[in-house]
Amino acid sequence: MNQKKTFLPLLLAASLVAGCSEPVTGTVTKQPSASASDAAPREQAAFTFDVQPETFDLQIETGGARERVSQPLPKQVVADFHKTATSASWTYPEQKVKVEIAKQAGGLHVQMTSTGAASFTWPIVQGDSYILPLGEGKYIPARDANWLTFLQDQRMTFSESFSMRFFAAAKPTMTILYIADDIFNDEVAFQAKEAIGFSFTHEFSRINPKKTYGFTLYPTENDPTKIAKLYKADVVRRGEFVTLKEKAKTNPNMEKLYGAPHIYLWDKTFISDTNIRWPKLAKKLGGPFGDWLVQLALQETEDGKEAADVIKAVKKQDYVDQYQRRIIVRLLNDVLQLQTFYKADVFPNLDAATKALMQKGAALRSESELYQANKQVLKSALQDAADDVSLWGADKTVKLLQEMRDAGIARAWIGLPDWTEGFINPGLVKQANEQGYLIGPYDSYHSIHETENKEWQTAYFPEKGLYDSATITNQNGKKIGGFLQQGRKLNPTLSLPSVQNRVTSILASGDAYNSWFVDCDATGELYDDYTPGHETTQEQDMKARLQRMAYIANDKHLVIGSEGGNDYASGTIAFAHGLETPVIAWGDPDMRENRQSPYYTGAYWSPDGGVPARFGKQVPIKTLYEHVYLDPAYNVPLFKLVYNDAVITTHHWEWGSFKIKGQTEQRMLAELLYDVPPLYHLDKATWDRDKDRIVRQLKVFSPFHEKAVTREMTGFHVLSKDRLVQMTEFGNDLRVIANFSSHDFTYNRKVIKANAALLADGTSEMTYRGHGE
Repeated sequence: MNQKKTFLPLLLAASLVAGCSEPVTGTVTKQPSASASDAAPREQAAFTFDVQPETFDLQIETGGARERVSQPLPKQVVADFHKTATSASWTYPEQKVKVEIAKQAGGLHVQMTSTGAASFTWPIVQGDSYILPLGEGKYIPARDANWLTFLQDQRMTFSESFSMRFFAAAKPTMTILYIADDIFNDEVAFQAKEAIGFSFTHEFSRINPKKTYGFTLYPTENDPTKIAKLYKADVVRRGEFVTLKEKAKTNPNMEKLYGAPHIYLWDKTFISDTNIRWPKLAKKLGGPFGDWLVQLALQETEDGKEAADVIKAVKKQDYVDQYQRRIIVRLLNDVLQLQTFYKADVFPNLDAATKALMQKGAALRSESELYQANKQVLKSALQDAADDVSLWGADKTVKLLQEMRDAGIARAWIGLPDWTEGFINPGLVKQANEQGYLIGPYDSYHSIHETENKEWQTAYFPEKGLYDSATITNQNGKKIGGFLQQGRKLNPTLSLPSVQNRVTSILASGDAYNSWFVDCDATGELYDDYTPGHETTQEQDMKARLQRMAYIANDKHLVIGSEGGNDYASGTIAFAHGLETPVIAWGDPDMRENRQSPYYTGAYWSPDGGVPARFGKQVPIKTLYEHVYLDPAYNVPLFKLVYNDAVITTHHWEWGSFKIKGQTEQRMLAELLYDVPPLYHLDKATWDRDKDRIVRQLKVFSPFHEKAVTREMTGFHVLSKDRLVQMTEFGNDLRVIANFSSHDFTYNRKVIKANAALLADGTSEMTYRGHGE
């Protein structure tokens, strides 16, 4: 799996810092400020505006209150200034920028046009606090100590770091909502000395004929629900809002996501320990077969000498110890992937059909055919020392799914690290379908490598010339490096034939995938490509990403998901991974490089083919990151308030529900409060370890999510002074109150226990507690 980072500032700013007051206990009897019925946007209050064009000092006045939209710019020469009660316009001849302001649709539209400028900075935002769609959403006090530390000199790409194209700044007398016209070629730069502020700079790319950018401004209240609903009204007005129910009309399989946890299933086992009759093995290793295994171990595998020595030793024994079994099983699973495994004089007892397939040659065999044929080749040598091929690996895959079903998991999204797991064990894909689960491979069209690497399948494309002729060049004439600076970035506008070839080929293998996951396409990591002959704007890049996901969803009828989940993709995707918990602290060497650090998140590779440490190893995170990423006092469900019934969002695969030490219980409560499916990484060993707490969580979460996910999130309310007691509402009669504090809290005569949640569905209520580490 190509474990891609999303742009560092988004990831770090995806949560809020703490500095919280002491937990509050007591009784709150005040009703929420916005009920389900009044959560929809109302007619905006009347306002006037005034502007000083020399400094672009724009101010809005409503109800006798007056606030500045942007900090003044340095004084500039102005020409052609015109102003009426509803509009204003002027030019900056030296800066080569034209400004137009007009009242429209209840807001104030501000547009900047380049008449030769390379870039322009406006607005420069300063507030007492901010509500920002960083990931799911954050409330940021301007003088919060942790944020002041974290955000100093931080720069963010707007299209990537902001999951939706707006931000809001709370002023002393009003909050101003800024909705951007689009998301392209923008940078947000933070300043954080005494108080946090930020500036917004637009680049007028020389390859983009569009030379404008702008915002619609709305004076409103410092209420996340009202801010989100104003933005949602703008999305609906643009015709860009598509519900899950509407998507399910074209693909009913979408409904299998309702109530489903998201599970990455790790096991590339061709044959497992239990499939081998060990007392009979030593005899089979004598002669050409054993000698061939030794040769392949030394020539084709890592740690080959260790495996070769074990094979030689076992030939002379009448037993096989546990260490030797582990080494032999690993070797067999390695060599079964090889095109060169079959050798006629070593495997004389091969059946005619398999022999004919192997004699076709590598160029004529598909990967799926190779794996299934290699199994038959090995079986011809092992004979009665191994189970029937149909049973190989089943105890770690097919039986695991059966155990999940028997434990009461009726729905699940099953993700495979890539498509080879399905090729190795097609019975796994078949079993998932039979159980009513969604199952699909991880896929990526982001990085491209010049040569094939079996450990990085997604970055290899057999189409000739792509690496040289279809990769992205920056404005300085250099190729942009791929993930981890390996290979290059593939231009999405030139990728569709490769997408069609790959997806069609994988599905032609017979694996009945009903879902697909595409890395990176919904993260907002968009590029201008300056390569002569295929210059591409960020907008064209985005549209091409949507086109290839739409091809998979519509032409192949697969339930599509992607990394990130930024809302330009909301009309196309059904689910997204990474918006709720993004990659944490990508640039911290203690977490990424220093293997001796207690914070080291682990390697991407697993020696036994199970869950790699990067996904399964539980680790603590540093105090600052805990505040920045996880502190519930600063979490705001902005994305859910807009898209709860349109896109299902959960954690990034590197930061599943159990990954963070000391945070499992809190994250379980947050998943319920925000209607976020848990994300697990499983193999047989982790299932046996974690199944009890998984089942306990899903008994509550799954029926709740099945009902909540098709409803609008109609309200979000902070109920305590320390912000650790929060309530969400779905539709008219479904709500959750979560108490993240260590003290009981009373709301409307109901006691919400510490570290617990109260679920209310109409008149029915129940208490839910997380289940710890």
